[in-house]
Amino acid sequence: MNFINSIRHFFERHGFNVLSRFADKLGMRTTNVRLFFIYISFVTVGLSFGIYLTLAFLLRLKDMIYTKRSSVFDL
Repeated sequence: MNFINSIRHFFERHGFNVLSRFADKLGMRTTNVRLFFIYISFVTVGLSFGIYLTLAFLLRLKDMIYTKRSSVFDL
């Protein structure tokens, strides 16, 4: 049980916040997007989890490429 709690705490601390960032981009409430994700995951039986991980990877990649630099010396 302790192992499961440590895994859960790891993902809570290091989450990607994919759905909240996606909701901000669309101008919607985060709770509505999360509910939609939950409903669609029941319908598609796990396919949406793969989509979630793909979105998380793409958002992380975008953050690494398009970081704002304050000066020329930050390169």
